[in-house]
This record gives sequence, structure tokens and C-alpha cells, in this order.
Amino acid sequence: MFPHQHHHWAYVWIPLFGGLVWSSTLLSMLTTWLATGRPKYVSQDGSIAYISDIGADILKPLFIAGCTITACTFIASLIIERWLRQSGRMLPNLRRRESISAVLAMCGSILGGCGLILLSIFDTKRFTHAHRVFLLLFMVGVALSAIFTVIEYRWLRKDFIYVSQLKIAYIVKAIIAGILILLAIAFAVALYQSIDLGAILEWTIAFGYTLYLLTFFYDLRFARGKHRGELSEERMRSNSLLQEIYGVRR
Repeated sequence: MFPHQHHHWAYVWIPLFGGLVWSSTLLSMLTTWLATGRPKYVSQDGSIAYISDIGADILKPLFIAGCTITACTFIASLIIERWLRQSGRMLPNLRRRESISAVLAMCGSILGGCGLILLSIFDTKRFTHAHRVFLLLFMVGVALSAIFTVIEYRWLRKDFIYVSQLKIAYIVKAIIAGILILLAIAFAVALYQSIDLGAILEWTIAFGYTLYLLTFFYDLRFARGKHRGELSEERMRSNSLLQEIYGVRR
């Protein structure tokens, strides 16, 4: 047992807060559209309103606030996770390829986060072309971040195969990310083939993104009770069992 069970516990609330804000924003927008009799907005083409259609109307301030908070918590979650690994409070990257994947995942989150904020500001009603560009930036950025995060976790899993929590984190993250990426591809096709199906897919992806944010809540829990250097790379490499079984090399 660690002497301070809740040491570094505060970090886990960042992705949890982001997921709560994002889901609340979506629910507020969807509820408003349904409660007002499903109005057809100026920018709306089909019978089902897109998130961006609602976000370009009276709820634009809410949309901007929700997107900004969500983007910031998403980026912060990856940066904090990286810092916790570097400081020895979470299982470290033992190979350079894992560190590179982590950095690329953070870069992807920054691109995606910036895209999310900008698409809420440059709404589809007034800045249609810019909105679609930033929507693409958001989806590509998050997809790249998810792919490199899953790759990092896969390699971590090979180094620490005896850590069951890491296996759970890797599998859940890979499943959610994989489904969201496939839905995003289907959404891109539906935009030009079936407007209403595209709207349904967009809402599904948006709510699914909440689940992906919450996976970082599970990840950051690994730092609970850990002190600086407790899980450092040096200590992990000096573990005779790890060296004997896995022959860890850079």
C-alpha cells in the first residue's frame, strides 16, 4: 500500500470533466432542437439537424464554450500523461519508438483541438468552407492522436505484459478508436450520398468521442499514490525479472 493513496489523484478529473462538458453540450443542443419542434435551420439541408447547424444558430456561445473546454481537456490529458510517465509516476516508455508515438499523439491532439475550437467559431452558416476545413482538421487530428496512442499502448503492453490494467486500457482504447475512425470514414461518404445518414453518424461519433475522452480517466488513475521516480525508466530497467524475460532494449 502506498502512504498517500490519493496522491496525484486530481489529474484524473481533467478528462472526466472534459467528457462531462462535451456530453452536456451535445445533449443541450439536441434537446433544444427536439424541444423546439425540430426546426430547419438556415444552413440545414436534410430533415435532421447537424451539430454544426444548431451550433451556428442561437446556441453558438454554448457550442464555442463546450468545444473550447473539450479541446483543452483533451490536449491536457495527453500532455499530463506524458509528464507522468517522464516523472516516473506512470509506467515509462522503455523504447524510443514509444516516446515518438506519444509525441505524435500529442501533436495530433493539438491539431484536433485547434480544429474543434475553430470549427465552432467559424460556423457552417457564415463560413461554410472554413468550417468544413476545420471539421476535417478536427477529425484527422483526433484520428492520428488515437492511432499513435494505441500504438504506444501496444508497445507498452509488450514491455509490461504482466500489468493487467495496461491490457484493459489498450484493448478498450483500441476498440473505441477503431469504431470511431470507421464511423468517421462512413460519415465522410454520407455527406455526399445521404444527408440524413450523415447527421446520424455525426451525432453518433460526437457522443462516442465522449467515451474516448473517458479512457484517459482510466489511464491517469495509474498515477494514484505514485511518487516521483517510483516507476522511473531506470528502476524498471533494473527490474531483474523484466530484463530476464523480456530483454528490454532501446
